[in-house]
Order: sequence, then structure tokens, then C-alpha cells
Amino acid sequence: MRLLLARGRVVCDFLLSAVVILLFSALTLDVLWGVYTRYARDEGQARWTEELATTLLVWVSFLGAALVYGERGHLGLDYFVGKLDDAAQRLADFVAYALVSAFAGVVLVYGGWILVDRALDANQLLPALGWKKGYGYAVVPLSGLFFVFYAIEGAISTLTDKRTMKQKSNIEPMSQQT
Repeated sequence: MRLLLARGRVVCDFLLSAVVILLFSALTLDVLWGVYTRYARDEGQARWTEELATTLLVWVSFLGAALVYGERGHLGLDYFVGKLDDAAQRLADFVAYALVSAFAGVVLVYGGWILVDRALDANQLLPALGWKKGYGYAVVPLSGLFFVFYAIEGAISTLTDKRTMKQKSNIEPMSQQT
């Protein structure tokens, strides 16, 4: 089971990293093109650049947040939890993972799916790009799936790992290991 979760984690980390890098690169090029067209062309800024930048920023934010959560780089109350004994630390970690999993499952995955479905049914379009808004909202349930996976993986790791929080804090995140 742990081997399967570890392989899934490697795949998720790779996919999220690649997609976030790709989207952020596209966002950078789009903003540069928007600035260039604003000042270098007589027609003014290309209409679609601002809309695309907004959509890309939303995607980068949601997927980047999932990636950072998976690498355990998010904000936490480690100071207070670190004052607890080992068993209480594991319990606090498990409860935190369970709450994140429940929130992500209900709000991001389920609620996001309803949002996407309603936006697609309403046939709402982004005016400059002509894309359906529902496709832009699809990042909400997608990132929620990654949050749920990482929370479940973290909860199982918490239950099976015997190291204390102090021992875990000395371990470098996967992204920094060579």
C-alpha cells in the first residue's frame, strides 16, 4: 500500500510540477505580450491577453497550492504541535489530514464539480477568448483531487511512520533532494 502511495505521489508531484511550470511560463509570455502590444502597437493592447492572464493565474494558484500542500510546504501550527508528545503529534497530524481531505472533497471536488457543471450548462463564455467559463473553473475540482490524494497519503504516512515531528522536520522536501 505504501509503495503504491509513494509511486502515486511521485507521479502527482511530477505532473503538477510540469503543469505549473508550463502554465506559469505561458502566463509570463502572455503578460509580456500584453505589455508589448499596449505600448508598441497603434491598435492598443491585444484584447485577449488580460483575460488569458487571469485564467492562467487562477490555474497556477490552485494547482500550485496543491503542489505546495503535497510537499508539506504550507503554513501550519508546527510550533504548538511540536510541544505535544509523540502520540498526540500523530493524532494532531491525522486529524489535520482528515479535515483537509474532508474539506477538499466536499468543497473543492464536489462543489467545484457543481460549479463547472452549472457554468457549462449556462453556456457562459469569456468575452475576449470565447472559451466556456466552465473550463476555467475545472481547476477547482482538479486541484481538489490532488489535495485529497495528498491528505490521504499524509494520513496513512502519519499512522504508519514512527518518527516524531522533530525527526521529520530534519528531512528535506522531495523537491530539494537530488
